[in-house]
Amino acid sequence: MRGLVYKSTGSWYSVKTLNNKQFDCRIKGKFRLDGIKSTNPIAVGDYVDFELESNSDVETGVIHNIRERKNYVLRKSVNLSKQTHILASNIDVVFLIVTISGPTTSTNFIDRFLLTSNAYSINTVLLFNKVDLLNTDEKKILKKLIKIYSEIGYTCHEISAKDGFNIDKVQLIMKDKVSMFGGHSGVGKSTLINSLQPNLNLRTKDISVQHAQGQHTTTNAELYDLDFGAKIIDTPGIRGFGIVDFEKSDVKNYFPEFYKLINQCKFNDCMHINEPKCIIKKLVDEGKIALSRYENYLQILEDEKSSYRVDNFDAL
Repeated sequence: MRGLVYKSTGSWYSVKTLNNKQFDCRIKGKFRLDGIKSTNPIAVGDYVDFELESNSDVETGVIHNIRERKNYVLRKSVNLSKQTHILASNIDVVFLIVTISGPTTSTNFIDRFLLTSNAYSINTVLLFNKVDLLNTDEKKILKKLIKIYSEIGYTCHEISAKDGFNIDKVQLIMKDKVSMFGGHSGVGKSTLINSLQPNLNLRTKDISVQHAQGQHTTTNAELYDLDFGAKIIDTPGIRGFGIVDFEKSDVKNYFPEFYKLINQCKFNDCMHINEPKCIIKKLVDEGKIALSRYENYLQILEDEKSSYRVDNFDAL
């Protein structure tokens, strides 16, 4: 039988079949996947093959195969530095909730988030929330941000989770997909999810991306079905998902406006810092690449622990 993993509790996994029958399953033997040294070989979002066993009054299953993943997100295990924990897999879209004020989402945070999701090969949509509360100057910043990120290929939507403004557009993107949500605490994630699916009552705290290892809870992810044909993965208490074994020389490859010009620099290994005849620096000087993006790129290279909340709107 084939099924989708909805929840993990210790050595047992809640698996739902294609005809919506749910079984508690365990692993048969050890799994080695993609060379990943993981504390949990099976993750929420995995498609697995299992066989039923009837050794007791309750019908359970034994997982004997994990289908190939299209992507997954990791975090380093706190006590086992050489191992990782797979948060979730097979994610279709991650929504980054951005607010211009109350709280401010800096472009530094946005760009680190996009860097991470690109590295994981996960499509990202930017949701600019609380647009109903913006003053004139904040609306100008909003328009500049939307222009920057839409021009480099990201889908952007203005929303008001409180008023329900453009929530239908979010639902349309989510339909028939597995989604996750990210953003600073206080950006309105709980309000948004309640607008999408009243009474779901997720335990989720806002996911943030932090490039280095950080503090984590041991609470596992869980997958939920929504009424309008979407699925959402809840990762409660997870402050961030980080990139494991990520080289600084790779950072430029996950800035799409940099990557598409990779062959136009004089040097193939150009880091776009102080090399001669660098097309990226030239386009930044000409205003064709956003200064904020370039400055955030340099900051990521310089200091992985730099603050995500530094407001650099002056560079827009």
